Amino acid sequence: MTNDQSQPLISEISKHSLDPRPESPQRPSKITKVNDDNIAVDGGDVVEEEEQKESVTRPMNPNPRLQRYLIAIEYIGTRFAGAQQQTNCRTVVGILEEAFQKFVGQPVSIFCSSRTDAGVHALSNVCHVDVERISKRKPGEVLPPHEPLVVQRAVNHFLQKNGGDLMVIDVRRVPADFHARYKAQERTYFYRLLSGPEWVSSFEKDRAWHVPESLDLPAMQKACNVLVGRHDFSSFRAAACQANSPIRTLEELNVTEVVSTPYFPSISERLRSHSVMEDPTVSLGSDTDYSRTSLTSNEGKSDGTNGEACQDFGLRRKHRCFVVTARARSFLYHQVRLLVGVLKAVGAGDLTVPDVKRILEAKSITAASPMAPACGLYLGHVKYDLPPET
Repeated sequence: MTNDQSQPLISEISKHSLDPRPESPQRPSKITKVNDDNIAVDGGDVVEEEEQKESVTRPMNPNPRLQRYLIAIEYIGTRFAGAQQQTNCRTVVGILEEAFQKFVGQPVSIFCSSRTDAGVHALSNVCHVDVERISKRKPGEVLPPHEPLVVQRAVNHFLQKNGGDLMVIDVRRVPADFHARYKAQERTYFYRLLSGPEWVSSFEKDRAWHVPESLDLPAMQKACNVLVGRHDFSSFRAAACQANSPIRTLEELNVTEVVSTPYFPSISERLRSHSVMEDPTVSLGSDTDYSRTSLTSNEGKSDGTNGEACQDFGLRRKHRCFVVTARARSFLYHQVRLLVGVLKAVGAGDLTVPDVKRILEAKSITAASPMAPACGLYLGHVKYDLPPET
């Protein structure tokens, strides 16, 4: 491995300010600006740079002894000071590089598709790494590359010994010029909100934004219709955003009510399931509404007559759970969390749908509602046009 490839990524000064990184052999030197979307941008809680098309140049004199792997990872964001390598901080890249070094016996450099902030989770973030397989019995002898499944199992073995809050969920061999960040075509984020006055469950702590107010789902959906599409999102970009243009195309923005997790079957569901086992002709039916069932706290409740205790004593009352989905090629810095902040305000009745249009047209961050906290944000999926596996 060359010296350039073993150098760690430059540290962030803070999670709100990002210094330009020096050129590396993995980083293409040119970006063709086809339109306002095809530029290097600060993503919605990450620093994202657009897919390189015909202008992507192949690495100069690539090392044929190296195999590049595309790695999909999941992690609990509240356990890290962000994804990007930082000095004296526990980061996603730092822990992943440590696990790879223990596996291959030499330093590696990890390049993420999206550099999430502290507190932001990932269901599937993607990165790439170059690995040279050297024989341990005969130092200097280069062996054929590891199979992807071997890489996944070995790296996860070391990750589980270091907290278990980061895991490799998929591995694929790719060509030497395939870059996890520049080749990304689309990113999808999810944001979870829990609505209701009850205290948040210990199982949900730091996994969602707890909103005590009741949220109006139809109103939030109408607000989404105002924001989806191609707009100047200056009102939804943090002050530290370094993007050259505030214009972005939001391919999808919607709100869905889902079952609050962790979810366990209610009495009626267990009885109906038992009926199905006894008589396979019995169907649960299409009218089963699990989100509503999970919100019900009075099922099997006694009226207390004759001093009878309530049958549901000790059962936690569930919150209503809403998920905001945002999908685009790229996002402005903190854009997703600012969008969620406005949607929550609409759902709570603090803003109206016309107010959302006014905020969008104001083109000023001062017009927006307070930003949603990081703990409810999840990087859900990074889309690629993957080449045949090498």
